[in-house]
Amino acid sequence: MTKIAFMGAGSTVFAKNVLGDCLLTECLRDAQYALYDIDHERLKESGMMLKNLNANLNGNRAEINTYLGVKNRRAALRNADFVINAIQVGGYEPSTVIDFEVPKKYNLRQTIGDTLGIGGIFRALRTIPVLEGFARDVQAVCPNAWFLNYTNPVSILTGYLLHKFDVKAVGLCHSVQVCAEHLLRSLDLWEKYAPVTWRIAGINHMSWLLEIRKNNKDLYPEIRKAAEKTNRAARKQGGEKHNDMVRFEILKHFGYYNTESSEHTAEYHPYFIKRLYPELVEEFNIPLDEYPRRCRVQIDNWRDQRDALVNNKKLTHARTNEYGSRIIEAITTDNPIEIGGNILNRGLIDNLPSDAIVEVPCLVNRNGVQGCRVGALPLQCAALNMTHINVHLLTIEAAATHSRSLVYQAAMLDPRTRSELSLDDIRSLCDDLFEAHTRENMLPEYT
Repeated sequence: MTKIAFMGAGSTVFAKNVLGDCLLTECLRDAQYALYDIDHERLKESGMMLKNLNANLNGNRAEINTYLGVKNRRAALRNADFVINAIQVGGYEPSTVIDFEVPKKYNLRQTIGDTLGIGGIFRALRTIPVLEGFARDVQAVCPNAWFLNYTNPVSILTGYLLHKFDVKAVGLCHSVQVCAEHLLRSLDLWEKYAPVTWRIAGINHMSWLLEIRKNNKDLYPEIRKAAEKTNRAARKQGGEKHNDMVRFEILKHFGYYNTESSEHTAEYHPYFIKRLYPELVEEFNIPLDEYPRRCRVQIDNWRDQRDALVNNKKLTHARTNEYGSRIIEAITTDNPIEIGGNILNRGLIDNLPSDAIVEVPCLVNRNGVQGCRVGALPLQCAALNMTHINVHLLTIEAAATHSRSLVYQAAMLDPRTRSELSLDDIRSLCDDLFEAHTRENMLPEYT
């Protein structure tokens, strides 16, 4: 019997998507599902949700157990074949509030703050101690398990696992599989060209749509022309704004479309959120403080959503495009698939460092997740990726050594932070964030 451990099962909506997909997968209908969380109420709710799905979709064939708190963590993981990680350490309060409000005192604004920037760095630092505990437990009680990491920042956390532990891990996101379709739909070209073939590679949240074709026709010339025309009109006074303006601007200047949304992309570069040019925020339709806003909306709406998910005896589910269940199915049945996965580079992308975590096409079969060689990225794309990889590698080493100096340096190399703040202010900001997170017991001591 296949055993799947879901860490952070209190994320009820995401648990429904990934584990609901598993319940609809024939080889996993009789699987054992271990739900783990440190929040009693949210764990209970997710258990009720999954049991409703198990009854309605699966004839109660699966075995579902819940495990609460650190003392029960190894029991949840014991003999697992797959571990799905979806934790958020610190939640909205106190940690997300700290990530956004402390930098504001330095006039450093963010949109999402979960991948790079000062918010992404400290999100990684407070998550890694928990991830270390998971990794040690995996080595002790399920050493052959595949660790599917969905938790952001994906590159830093997956990199920490692969650099520091003997764990079979892959980082996962949902932006790769929807990238090409989203681009074509946003330009009203989907109906004209679907289905299309595409090739994507780079790093998480900044992978590049390297090719997009219909049969043997290169669609990029038409896409570039249409995207530039759309943005030119939107940027005019009174022009109709859209949600892809930042990505279209990156496409115009660097030649390729990237995988993650414009609200993310705006804070990955030094070009869009700037104190000297505050008008750019409105011009490019950039939603500052977007992640805290989403958190508050989710909290406010949870009561109604909880009733629909947890107390709905008729709850059902349709399989999503998340990779999780498909990876488990491919490894279990040896029916191969291709995914976009985050793994150690090791020569897969020629002009990125070997020890970087890259997002590349991966073959998945009984041998696990295996990266496919991409070759060299366009030089400008690799150069933009490197501005992030530098921060990734420094943050990984900072977390491993508890080095405050390396945290300073990671922040000093972050594209947005260094474009807005002086070196002294970056150190001071980091110190303020250390103090705030330590006060909430969210970080170990850094010296």
